[in-house]
Amino acid sequence: MAHRSGFVNIIGNPNVGKSTLMNALVGEKLSIVTAKAQTTRHRIMGIVNGDDWQIVYSDTPGILKPNYRLQQNMMNFVDGAIGDADIILYVTDTVEKADKNEEYVSRLKDLACPVVIVINKIDISDQKKVTELMEAWKERVPEAVIIPASAQEHFNLESILDAVVERLPVCPPWFDKDAFTDKNLRFFASEIIREKILLNYKEEIPYCCEVGIESFKEGAERYDISAVIYVMRESQKGIIIGRQGSALKKVGTQSRMEMEDFFQKKVYLQMYVKVDPDWREDKKELRRFGYEE
Repeated sequence: MAHRSGFVNIIGNPNVGKSTLMNALVGEKLSIVTAKAQTTRHRIMGIVNGDDWQIVYSDTPGILKPNYRLQQNMMNFVDGAIGDADIILYVTDTVEKADKNEEYVSRLKDLACPVVIVINKIDISDQKKVTELMEAWKERVPEAVIIPASAQEHFNLESILDAVVERLPVCPPWFDKDAFTDKNLRFFASEIIREKILLNYKEEIPYCCEVGIESFKEGAERYDISAVIYVMRESQKGIIIGRQGSALKKVGTQSRMEMEDFFQKKVYLQMYVKVDPDWREDKKELRRFGYEE
């Protein structure tokens, strides 16, 4: 039997469950997940292998109208994912408005590659509404395959997998069969810290932060990691650190525990906070954080 392989790129609006879906499909937590919009900033690949197929899933930032250079670069990841996909996995859900970012939905109808539309979060809806949504999406994108699912509850993921495998092009594997992502350990260390910032701080703080890994030393028994949290204002630095360092200590403890679970090795984590007012607009800084080519 001929081998099938291809890039299956996941796009959709913020908070519809793209990252939760990819993590469920890959079987690993590769994309951080929170209830906040703009949780995913990078394009992250997760690789799943069968005997005669390989799927390279790609999680992307939620579609938005950019307000600064970082957000524009995030949308460049989305546009790039649309342009180089073998299959588009468009994720919607049972609660978002049908006309949100309509221009991207319109683009789905003109794509040469297959489109699979996943209606996520059916566990918080009912059969009547799900059926109506499936009919509405079929009318909007007639050539697409429409699949209701719940990424959170791992419901109907097999149908998504079957639909994707059937539409993969005949091709040798793009990556080694034992690979599961294109990202390195430093990337996951920074993303784990950023997730804890999103979970522990409110309002604008998480959106003004970025995490840089200054050093990552792999020892026989543990990883020694030094990370810097960059913020835009001195007042934000104080909030991140907290009274007598309590807030930063909490984030550090949570991050270290998740890193040890993810890396399956002990972790010694040091964290510092620095002010960089222009990091979201500065091309050089954005390149350092992986947002610029």
